Amino acid sequence: MAALWTAPSAYACRPGLVLDLGHLATGCPMSTRFPSDSPAAGLRGTVLYIEDAPIYVALVEGILAEHPGVRLIHAATGLDGVRLVRSERPDFVLLDMHLPDISGLEVVRQLNKDIAERRLRVTILTADSLTMDVVKAMSLGAFEYMVKPIDAAALDAAVRRALTGKRPGASA
Repeated sequence: MAALWTAPSAYACRPGLVLDLGHLATGCPMSTRFPSDSPAAGLRGTVLYIEDAPIYVALVEGILAEHPGVRLIHAATGLDGVRLVRSERPDFVLLDMHLPDISGLEVVRQLNKDIAERRLRVTILTADSLTMDVVKAMSLGAFEYMVKPIDAAALDAAVRRALTGKRPGASA
């Protein structure tokens, strides 16, 4: 039987949304709350999430709804994501490696100049463990990578690091 998660009204992005999490529900800490008086309360910036799976987009929306100063924009394809990086100039990119048009690795290649010149932070979110494509993306300048299913606390910490300029491994 698939597990369901209903977005509480506190998530504001889609109150009452019911998602079939299937295998993702096991241990998914979506009930994790981040206190409003935490250091992230003043967190500000724009996050672009390049992801084709609506379930992951909804999960990230719910997690980032805890940060009113963080604006989330979304692209469902790699090419749309590259265009949005150029037009919206986000502070941080969350990138799925398996997209319907081009690979996440190709997205990182196309964003290489933005990563180098603007210090754009790109974090890879992938269902794969460490693969050669992830290694190549990291060598091209990706900031860090995380393995799905998404852990709310880990993603929150990654967003904090990216928007405050801390390196992975530094305390959030």
